[in-house]
Parts: sequence; C-alpha cells; structure tokens
Amino acid sequence: MVLESQETMPQTPIFSSMLGSSCSGQVQPDMGERCVDPVYQDGNLVSGSLEALIERLVPTMDYYPDRTYIFTFLLSSRVFIHPHELLAKVGQICIKQKQQLETGTEAEKAKLKSFAAKIIQLLKEWTETFPYDFQDEKSMKELKEIAHRITQCDEENGTVKKIISQMTQNLLMALSARSQYQEIREKFRQPVTDKGTILKTKPQSTQKDILSVCCDPLILAQQLTYIELERVSNIYPEDLMQIVSHMDSLDNHKCRSDVTKTYNLEAYDNWFNCLSMLVATEICRVVKKKQRTRMVEFFIDVARECFNIGNFNSMMAIISGMNLSPVARLKKTWSKVKTAKFDVLEHHMDPSSNFCNYRTALQGAAQRSQTANSSREKIVIPVFNLFIKDIYFLHKIHTNRLPNGQINFKKFWEISRQIHDFLTWKQVECPFEKDKKIQSYLLTAPIYSEEALFIASFESEGPENHMEKDSWKTLRTTLLNRA
Repeated sequence: MVLESQETMPQTPIFSSMLGSSCSGQVQPDMGERCVDPVYQDGNLVSGSLEALIERLVPTMDYYPDRTYIFTFLLSSRVFIHPHELLAKVGQICIKQKQQLETGTEAEKAKLKSFAAKIIQLLKEWTETFPYDFQDEKSMKELKEIAHRITQCDEENGTVKKIISQMTQNLLMALSARSQYQEIREKFRQPVTDKGTILKTKPQSTQKDILSVCCDPLILAQQLTYIELERVSNIYPEDLMQIVSHMDSLDNHKCRSDVTKTYNLEAYDNWFNCLSMLVATEICRVVKKKQRTRMVEFFIDVARECFNIGNFNSMMAIISGMNLSPVARLKKTWSKVKTAKFDVLEHHMDPSSNFCNYRTALQGAAQRSQTANSSREKIVIPVFNLFIKDIYFLHKIHTNRLPNGQINFKKFWEISRQIHDFLTWKQVECPFEKDKKIQSYLLTAPIYSEEALFIASFESEGPENHMEKDSWKTLRTTLLNRA
C-alpha cells in the first residue's frame, strides 16, 4: 500500500511530464550558482546537496516522498554514498523525528504510529526495488537497527513487528534467489574463445539447420522474444547504474568498491553477438544458392516479425548478422533475394540522426504498451547496446555536480526515467509458450568463427577482387598449416 502524500514541499514530477522525449534523449542542467538547497525549477527538483536530498527521502508526520523521487534518489545515491552509509543517515534522521514525538500523550502516540508506518513503507519500497543494497552485513545491520527503533513505536499490538518480519523475510528470499542465479551464471561463464559452440572450421554439411527445426518466421520470432524476456528479467536497476557509479565520478573512490561484480549486462550483450553469428552461420553454411536465398529471406521475415512484436533487440541482431562481411559479399545470393522487406528493416535501423527512425518506432511501441490490454501488445525490448550507450553518453555529457557543489539531480532524473522505462518493459510476462526444441537449437547450435564464416562464404561464391583473393589465399594457407 502506498501512503498518501501530505506535501509541504514542491511535488516531485512524474517522469513523462517533466522530461520530453527526443531523438537525443538529453537534458540541459541549469549550471548557475545557487544558494538555495535544494533547488526547484518550475516546481521540479533540479539540484541539491546530498544531505538535503537525503532529508527529502525520509518521511515526516506531514510528508511522504512520492515513489518517483524514492526510486530516482535510491538509484542515483550509490554514485555518491554507499547504501549502508545512506541507511545510517536515514536512521539518524528517524531517531531525531521519533524523539520529537515521544511526549507520552495519546495524540502523540497516534502520530508516532503514523510516522512508524511511513518509515516502514519507505523501507519496504527500498528492499523490494533494490534488494542487492542489503547484501552486505553493514547494510543489514543498519536495517535491523532502524527496524528495532520503529517497532518500539507500536509495542502494544505488535503489528509493526509483524510487518517488518515479513519484509525481512521477503528481502532474504530475494537475495537468495539472486545469489543462486549469480552462482549459475558464474559457473557457466567462460571466455568467448573457449566456448564449445564456436567452431574454428566448418562442420559437416549434413548437420541440421534452423529451417529443419522451425520454418515459421512468426514462431521463431516468438521464441527469440521468450529468450530475450528471460534474459532481461535478470537485469536489475543497480546493474544498469554501474555504467555511472563505476566510472570516473568525483565520488567513485567511495562507492561500491566492495560489491561483487555482476555479469548480467555482459551476458545479455553476448546473447546479441551469438544471435548475429548464428544468423551468419546459418546463411553461410548452405551450399546451394537457391537454399541459401531461401535462408536469407527466412531471416528477413523473422526480423520483420520481431519488429511487429516489439522485439527490437533480436531484430537488430538478425540484421547485424546479415550485414557481416561474409554474408554481405554473397552478391549472387542477394541478387535473387526479394530485398524490399529488408530495405524497410534497414530503414528502421538507419544509424543517421542518432537512430532517429528506430527511436520513433520504439516510442510507438512504448505508447502501444501503455494502453495495451494483452501481454502481446505490451512487449517492448529495446536494442540493448543503444540503450546502454544512451545512459553512458548522458553520464559523460552532464556532470554529477554543479559548480556550486550541489548534485545535478536533473541529470539523474533523466537516467532514472530511462532505467525505469526498461524495468517496466522487462516485467512483461511472455505470452508465448516455450518450445524447448527450438530454444535448444537457438542456444546450443554450433556457431562459426569469423574465419570459418569467410571460408564458407568464399567456397559458396569465390573471391571477386584482389582484396578478397588475398584473404582467401591467407585462409587456405592457414588451413594447410593446421593440417
């Protein structure tokens, strides 16, 4: 339950009303010197000292921070202060407010219970949204200390104690689940060059291909979407914030240096690369031109179905695979392909004007998702490497602090908005049933190395210019030396 806010400060803005969308997705902070702390501009919080921002996080008798501010501050605070240090400061403020209400009268007791309920609500939102902030002993100790003091506000019926106990139990379950996933991820994490699915040379031509497993572009697009949603479900806001907090911020020496590194972002990026290489492998390994043409057209249709679903990441991976040099050079094959649909897809992914065509399509999918009645219409899977680059450049272009030393909160509003959008999209339940056979092929089918792709490409269509002839000669020499 979200407590109603009795604001005495300017209301924190909702993301969409505060920040308009554009192709660049950038904000321009007010860099002027200010003496007010925190600073509001048109009713919106734009900057403040860390201490003032922390005070705004903590509820009072007459005030509860709205969820937008809670999410944004807790997400961005790790750039400037470790979670256990922030918890300690929150605890200190709670103690002061609690002492002011401990007069013993019945009216003050009622106020004390109301204050305790608000603090519990804040802790509940914190532990549910950022459970990994509580992975170390210091943070858990601070949480227990605050909880202990709050339970004293309602010792008569023990309601507060029960709620805190349930909150703690849920937190421990969330930490345990994520820890198990991390262990599995670490167990199977290997350097790309050592992966058994990547081949150094061509496998036997008798090996089955994707069309023998799934010949329906829509079904394959749905299975790709299933895999995408499964992978993004293991990406958390603090993973994304590493892009900012583990870089060259002024306070980087303070922040999260003792937190175990996660590999979720890397794993998802590897999936994109593997899908691109799988597409190229499936095309290049086909010996006959007619069948190779059919394979190219099949993947074009799969990419189009991904676009219609809202799965832009798989769509981009497929297009990237078809644009790899070993595939792109197959001119005789491409001459037989009906490329009109491919041209439309490439138009959507045109990199000019900072991928403005793609961003327009993404915005359309996002709007469809907001008004959708079915899970199928809610799916939005952005091109992940572009999403990461947006956050990276937003961080690099705008300073963490203004010249007056205050935190440039306007910058973190925008970073938080983008991450919040991603979290909303990743929570969509996949409406497609899992096909184990298709997914097994997509995830375990042998993938050619770049060298093997060129060998297969040259064997299908011989070199046409001096550069290609030299490359082909070098590859053959390498093969002979290995033999």
